[in-house]
Amino acid sequence: MIHRLPIWIILGSVLLALNAGFINSVALLSFANNAVSHVTGTATIAADALVRGHWQTLANTGLIVICFLLGAIISGAIVGNEALRMGRRYGVALLLESILLALAWYGFRQGAFYAELCASAACGLQNAMVATYSGSVIRTTHLTGIVSDIGSTLGNFFAGRGLLKTQLKLQSAILFAFLGGAAVGSVVFQYWSYHAVLLSSLWVLIVAIIYVIYSQNSRDVDN
Repeated sequence: MIHRLPIWIILGSVLLALNAGFINSVALLSFANNAVSHVTGTATIAADALVRGHWQTLANTGLIVICFLLGAIISGAIVGNEALRMGRRYGVALLLESILLALAWYGFRQGAFYAELCASAACGLQNAMVATYSGSVIRTTHLTGIVSDIGSTLGNFFAGRGLLKTQLKLQSAILFAFLGGAAVGSVVFQYWSYHAVLLSSLWVLIVAIIYVIYSQNSRDVDN
């Protein structure tokens, strides 16, 4: 339950949700037409491919899911505890995500399938990195949980239990940031094609730099 929200959390969540919507839009418009920022639909396609005996589709979608998982594992190893806290090694995780997206950019330009795998691993890393704050789950690479949380928050309000305004603001900000990122990704892809993925990589790198600087300044103030 969120009552008070530090600016670095809402700013970071919005910037990362923008990136996730952006890269997922580009991946869906790519030659492989697969989502990379979440695995629910991809896992369903994999299950259908298994039943139908479409082994190539099964291999491709299964690898995307596995790479998302590997990205999350790497995030857990780097960042540690899921609770959001200033000073954790988010900068390192974001730098690695930026590198993965740069590799994805190169792969997309070559028409190589590993591009989707790198993008999926980057999203898995990002989604695992931003997990919980004050008992509330914060996800930035897909909207299922966010939309559910918004519905639950509004449901409690309509039932007369009060409105958690700060929590609703964060959830709504992530929702619109993801949608905005997806819209921008679609437009940029039309004009820049796969160079849009390089823009995503640079975006994450900038977020990493901002976090490191802000974290260092906060530490200096505390000292």
